[in-house]
Amino acid sequence: METPSAIGQDPTAKRLEFEVLISDLSARFVNISNEQVDCGIEEALGKVRAFFDVDRCGLFEVFPEIGEARLTHLDMADGIQPVPMRIDYLRLFPWSSDRLVHHQEVMELHTRDYPLEATVDRASAEAMGVKTTLRIPLPYEGVVRHLIVINAVKEEKVWPKEYLPRLRLVGEILVNALERKRSDERLRQTLEEVQRLRDRLQMENVYLREQLRREDGQAHIVGESEGILKMLAQAKRVARTDSTVLITGETGTGKELLAQAIHDMSGRSGKTMVIVNCAALPPLLIESELFGREKGAYTGATTRQVGRIDVADGSTLFLDEIGDLSADLQVKLLRVLQDGRFERLGSNRTITANVRIISATHHDLSAMVRDGRFREDLFHRLNVYPIEVPPLRSRVSDIPLLVWRFVQEFNKKMGKSVDSISSQTMERLKQYPWPGNVRELRNLIERAMIGCDGHSLTIDLPASATGMASVPVTMEEAERKHICDVLELVNWRIRGNQGAAEILGLPPTTLHSRMKKLGITRPKP
Repeated sequence: METPSAIGQDPTAKRLEFEVLISDLSARFVNISNEQVDCGIEEALGKVRAFFDVDRCGLFEVFPEIGEARLTHLDMADGIQPVPMRIDYLRLFPWSSDRLVHHQEVMELHTRDYPLEATVDRASAEAMGVKTTLRIPLPYEGVVRHLIVINAVKEEKVWPKEYLPRLRLVGEILVNALERKRSDERLRQTLEEVQRLRDRLQMENVYLREQLRREDGQAHIVGESEGILKMLAQAKRVARTDSTVLITGETGTGKELLAQAIHDMSGRSGKTMVIVNCAALPPLLIESELFGREKGAYTGATTRQVGRIDVADGSTLFLDEIGDLSADLQVKLLRVLQDGRFERLGSNRTITANVRIISATHHDLSAMVRDGRFREDLFHRLNVYPIEVPPLRSRVSDIPLLVWRFVQEFNKKMGKSVDSISSQTMERLKQYPWPGNVRELRNLIERAMIGCDGHSLTIDLPASATGMASVPVTMEEAERKHICDVLELVNWRIRGNQGAAEILGLPPTTLHSRMKKLGITRPKP
């Protein structure tokens, strides 16, 4: 029978060498940084393996509740097959598991010496090519959470008994360093989360104050027309879900007000809706507003900033004028819509947020997709549930309601007592095309209220409204007159922001075709 090789020839000199090794490890791990712990543990295992002239030396983390051991650090000789990263310890080594975990015994086992009741353990060791194994349980806070496992694969080994307590001491040094690192990491993550929550709360308060400053008295959507009732029914239906909503409509129709109504009717109403105007800032600042930034992310970024997506976690993010978002930001927003993940500027740490997206635009996003100015995949993500806000000219019956709503608002703000508007004035308001929609109407009422000193309100319509009391004879004449009125209002500018095509809700090419059909040409100067 082959005799197991012993550890060294001069026991006294060998023990002294091992004590020096332990002393060096103790000194190394006293002030080791967290960044060096893993490398330091593997170096220590390598020194232990070399000292005992064995083939593998590993540190395992034990999970008694599931009967599993996971390899965390390993050093092994060249040409030796590594052990699995995860070992079903309770199934593969049931006999050893009981003694290691429950009795905390140090076990030196030769494959040929396993007792009869350890048949499964022996078969598992042979399958891993182990001839001799030394298993040292390492209790932490009274529970075995780690093991040092030393394997001899090429030939059997024996360990003098006096080495076993000292090997446990080596293991305790390594485990204490590892647990200290993990404790520091948990503390760091907790402090980061506390800071994140503090920053988010601070920014929520900022956005809440911004929203309060934006309030213009329109606490509710005003209107009883068919278009408004249909729009509100759609809003109520989608509010119960977390589906993405795309609100379309001309400038000034009240798209933000509808977004707020959807949020208020949703299960997220307990938190403030966060608003970003994608057309208000240049791309870099919009990116910083949306995703946040770390200090020094770019020139002028002197402080860390929490992004509005982060602040909107658990709430609703309203992206106004989404059609003006740059191509780069469209890609990043697509990822948020897909899996709720993003990174701050200047950081590679991924943040996850549970955000409901509502977007709005006065652009024709379908046309922008065809022209290559808007990503098709993002459009489909945003356009899950589209709602169109009707222009004011298509809901003429709501004009008196809106007028009196604004009069009441400014009576309160300005200390006025207006309670009368002539029927002729109201009729002229109903016949005006309102290219600026509800916003234009509100501004007109505010201007009239400023100059009013009595109880009856006089309203001066824009010059383009002159002569609108005449009723067109045919639909073609009505269409011609309406197009001409809008063209006059914008000085015959067809394309671009606030051009006639945009106000009329038509592609420029369609407007040109209608003008040609109706014989509309620009008057010569």
